[in-house]
Amino acid sequence: MTLSEEDYIKAIYHLGKGENNTVTTNAIANGMDTKPSSVTDMVKKLSDKGLVNYKKYQGVTLTVLGKNVALSIVRKHRLWEVFLVDKLNFSWDEVHEVAEQLEHIKSEKMIDQLDAYLGFPKIDPHGDPIPSKDGEFKKSIKKLLNEASIGVEGICVGVKDSSVAFLKFLDKNNIALGDTVTVIDKEEFDGSLHIKINGRNMHISNQIASNLYLQINE
Repeated sequence: MTLSEEDYIKAIYHLGKGENNTVTTNAIANGMDTKPSSVTDMVKKLSDKGLVNYKKYQGVTLTVLGKNVALSIVRKHRLWEVFLVDKLNFSWDEVHEVAEQLEHIKSEKMIDQLDAYLGFPKIDPHGDPIPSKDGEFKKSIKKLLNEASIGVEGICVGVKDSSVAFLKFLDKNNIALGDTVTVIDKEEFDGSLHIKINGRNMHISNQIASNLYLQINE
């Protein structure tokens, strides 16, 4: 497969939310910032290779083969993100672009050894699950911080907004995956929260709270 074909397969997988959902060619075009006509040409090629099911005016779904390819790419991408953060001290906001390049490495032996070297991690630095070599992974039960009740304690396990600006904000304020967060109080006026994070008291806006996922211990 070409790098472009792999990018399309991964995009269809994410747009379909990891399920066998139909994705329109317009949605793919918007997601990949390209022309719908280019998408149509590509999905026809992918259909000929048995990677997608394509019906004109109806959309695209991944075949079993296509989903397996997508999961392999996602696995590589997320393992490389873990490696970059844990071993090379990259920050959250730096890893995605580099992992986009590394995810196209073909050597299965290298990826298997990378997985073992990292201790078979289950989540990437953004809290997203990492598929196993067999494409299996457990979907974690997450709740947005702004949905948590006063007094609730949880573990920060992911972000909804993975933009560079938001990740830099988290780094600047020493908020990271694995941090313990307790909701102390919630402002009725603007939805902002008073929280305790790893023993530190903080006041955060509703916008920030609506982009942090917690594993809730209720």
